[in-house]
Amino acid sequence: MPELTSNAGYANEADKLAIQYEKLRFEDTQADLIPFLPAPGLAIDIGAGTGRDVGWLAAHGWTCVAVEPTAELRAHAQRLHPDPAITWIDDGLPTLASLQPYAGQAQMVLMTAVWMHLTREERVAAMPRLAELLAPGGILAMTVRHGPVPEGRRMFEIADSEVLADAIGLGLTTVQHNDRRADTQARPGVFWSRFIFRR
Repeated sequence: MPELTSNAGYANEADKLAIQYEKLRFEDTQADLIPFLPAPGLAIDIGAGTGRDVGWLAAHGWTCVAVEPTAELRAHAQRLHPDPAITWIDDGLPTLASLQPYAGQAQMVLMTAVWMHLTREERVAAMPRLAELLAPGGILAMTVRHGPVPEGRRMFEIADSEVLADAIGLGLTTVQHNDRRADTQARPGVFWSRFIFRR
């Protein structure tokens, strides 16, 4: 049996996920991020899914780069959120090679429900790439899922202490850390950690 990739399971479920994701509002899923949002500038959303978050950001004055490696999700996103302020890119962690032109320019890098799909080796390689994208004073906002792994997905249990140590080791400052966020979909046993770091 082939080894699962970081985005395993998403292509086959893209139609269902597009409905599921778009039912959730940015104001609810990112409520604890909103008070920390910088003035609108460049936002890079890693693993942008169906574009719900970049759609909200673009509507509030942000210029957005949306990175989504699953073609089926990206197709839904471009249909649902055709805002010209959003640039869609087919790329993924840990390398994000296509984002090199944006190094040092992002006021915010957003990564929702992505980090737990990466192996430890991928996470070690990816954190410096995320930090490099940030402009001085820019924020890295990320969530990490904990709990049961859905069938057909690749997920790892990641200690909050690891995320904090890796970010701080790169010179990022912790702005917020919430280790018991409730699941907005009320899935049994699922909870989230929220991290906001500033360069």
